[in-house]
Amino acid sequence: MNMDVELDGLFRHNDSYYYDENYEYKEDFESKASKAVLIPVLYSVELVIGLLGNGLLLAVLAQKRRSWSISDTFILHLSVADILLLVTLPFWAAQTALHCESCWDFLCKISGTVFNINFYCGILLLVCISLDCYLSIAHGIQLYSQKRPMLAHISCLMVWLSSLLLTIPDWIFVVARKDPAQEKTECVHNYSQSVGDWRLASRLLHHMLGFLLPTVTLIICCSYILLQLQRSSKGLRRQRAIMVILPLVVVFFLCWVPYNITLIVDTIRSSSKEPDDHLSGSPKGSLKTALMATSVLGCFHTCLRPLLYLSLCGNFRRRTLAMLRCATVESESSLWELGVGEEALPDQSHEGEMLKQMTSVDHVQSTEQC
Repeated sequence: MNMDVELDGLFRHNDSYYYDENYEYKEDFESKASKAVLIPVLYSVELVIGLLGNGLLLAVLAQKRRSWSISDTFILHLSVADILLLVTLPFWAAQTALHCESCWDFLCKISGTVFNINFYCGILLLVCISLDCYLSIAHGIQLYSQKRPMLAHISCLMVWLSSLLLTIPDWIFVVARKDPAQEKTECVHNYSQSVGDWRLASRLLHHMLGFLLPTVTLIICCSYILLQLQRSSKGLRRQRAIMVILPLVVVFFLCWVPYNITLIVDTIRSSSKEPDDHLSGSPKGSLKTALMATSVLGCFHTCLRPLLYLSLCGNFRRRTLAMLRCATVESESSLWELGVGEEALPDQSHEGEMLKQMTSVDHVQSTEQC
């Protein structure tokens, strides 16, 4: 029996397969196309709702300028920071589009810096508001007072200065760079010309001073406030203030924590690579997509905050509706019910507080002007 196997035909089979290096899978193309459409749409929705809400808020504050309060000062600065971020959203939407090939370094630096300034201002201003509430409940100390309005203005000025200092790395390292893979220009941090590991230093500055330290402060203040409210009654005015402050803090964290966690993951992964691999400062693959998606979520708080004011602050809601009906409303009550700058009330029963609220008279005057 002949057991020889002829392999000649197998090895003489010499078909060649050529793979195009520029071949792009259909799934990748569809993913990029859907991302290029979805994210600009989300930015557009945030822009419209955010400008309408914050514009309405500024209009209400302009009507109330004769009876300015400490709470109005903090709300104004929060709204200004949100409007600055909203103005840059068209730029981010254009950059996300697949065929956006023109992008200037100056616009990149401004947009990247304003993005981080909004985050720093938002969390630091919430720290100021929460500290005032904490000191008032825990120690009976009024950090801000209507008799000393300058302290509130100085605090807001320090918040803006701190935010500008924390964004110095963005002014230095953010540049517009052409991405050959996607054939479009993107705003990235370029550390290739820097001396030393500036990328890690700037990230640690953001994580420690811009995120972790204010977050720990907010958690401690809010936790203590909740515990004190469960143990004893501090009056209906103080309880209403907590019911406004806590949702503002929770919504801020829900919007910004995913982005910061993703950024921390990117920092850890980049620090474990060789220096030449991460000097460009641009994340790759799924991490880049996650940063893009979570940054959209972070910007979403700019249009959620005015909606929170409308749902939580009854006086602001009534004044807004009156303004839309072309009527003027003047009231001695606080619009925001944050309790910032208001004298702390002594402990008393709910019945006595309710009686005081029922017997108090708000000077409300409504006159048709249209």
